[in-house]
Amino acid sequence: MSTFTPAQRVLIADDQADVLEALRILLKTEGFETQSASSPEAILAAVEGDDYDALLMDMNYARDTTSGREGMDLITRVRAVDTHLPIIVMTAWGSLEGAVEAVRRGARDYIQKPWDNSRLVATLRTQVELARALRQRQRLEDENRRLRGTDGEIELIAESPVMQPVLRLMERVGPSDANVLITGEHGTGKEVVARWLHCSSERRAATLVPVNAGALSEGVFESELFGHVRGAFTDAKADRIGCFELADTGTLFLDEIGNMPPAQQAKLLRVIQTGEFHRVGSSKTRSTDVRILSATNIDIEREVAEGRFREDLLYRLNTVEIHVPALRERREDIMPLALHFLRRQAARYHKDVAELDVSATRAVHDHPWPGNVRELEHAVERAVLMAQGPMVVEDDLGLRRRGDANVRLEDMTLDDAERYLIERALERNDGNVSEAADSLGLSRSALYRRLQRYDLGGAE
Repeated sequence: MSTFTPAQRVLIADDQADVLEALRILLKTEGFETQSASSPEAILAAVEGDDYDALLMDMNYARDTTSGREGMDLITRVRAVDTHLPIIVMTAWGSLEGAVEAVRRGARDYIQKPWDNSRLVATLRTQVELARALRQRQRLEDENRRLRGTDGEIELIAESPVMQPVLRLMERVGPSDANVLITGEHGTGKEVVARWLHCSSERRAATLVPVNAGALSEGVFESELFGHVRGAFTDAKADRIGCFELADTGTLFLDEIGNMPPAQQAKLLRVIQTGEFHRVGSSKTRSTDVRILSATNIDIEREVAEGRFREDLLYRLNTVEIHVPALRERREDIMPLALHFLRRQAARYHKDVAELDVSATRAVHDHPWPGNVRELEHAVERAVLMAQGPMVVEDDLGLRRRGDANVRLEDMTLDDAERYLIERALERNDGNVSEAADSLGLSRSALYRRLQRYDLGGAE
């Protein structure tokens, strides 16, 4: 198994040139990129001007060679610039009080000179991985907050009669800890439902971690969900925290669950049953406390009947099932959704676009929306970008008219033709990605990459 991991960038700081060179050579052989600094001023300038995965710094500089006070002050100043940068300090003094004070000021760990190469490298990798995991968790939390309305909940546009039973079911299930299976065609808003359920639960203060489970290849599935330890496989140069650990005490959203291969289903089932897992390459048992929300756009019962999906896993996932209707079944929601997206995209692109004219309103209302809410959102986004004034006109939307159904492939661009053929294959196979892939002569993972590229099924 091989996964691409960007090189870890480390700022090394010491006032002795031979120390900097020794560290540079050591870290280069371990796959790190390094930049050197030899004074407090140079360190601060580097941190302010660039991004690093870690700072490995000496505690003593020209003014004082033994007390470490200059280093203590520097930690405080670096923390004022970057609150998340892992700081590992190096010192020749070994007092516990000094180490405690360094940590209190914001250092993550300390290395005593002369250092042990293996311990120094292991400490760096651990702190870099931890910081990356924390940043990822922060990004997920920021995304959750961005999608919440002013009342702290995810905004749901659902005025149509067909959506009212769905909302009532969500209100009953949301506060519970029950696993929920969300079904519906691609683009209907299944991830929005998942985020709403998370935000209405007792786990809302923790993180919701989304994973496209159906698009994970056999080679990266365990690493993505359970993490790995350094040396577990080629290119595993550092420990990695998996999605189950990131979502601990929160919610794990497994999208496209119906397209997971059987071997991956068995691994997932064991973790759901026991709450325990191992990082790839480790024998240490870890525990996790997560709520599982999952989604699929295929007929999961048929997948079970035909032996492609484990029945025991389905029982674990669908304590409650919520079906999200297609947009064509909830036509009363089309215009409210379009206006909602119009306001959001106008704010995003800083454009003074406020309305749809009569032609655009008619086009939005009459369009069949085979791509559901996702297609509507993208059409409105395009319209905001194309609009020449405060009013969106029909041409700004870029919708294919009904009379265009017989457009010839030879008149299309290569991308348009590929998208068209994929859409038709999905329609013929009732949204079943595996069968659509077979009909197109593609592997499931290859089709998934194209679905994500053309926004046909990558975001539910």
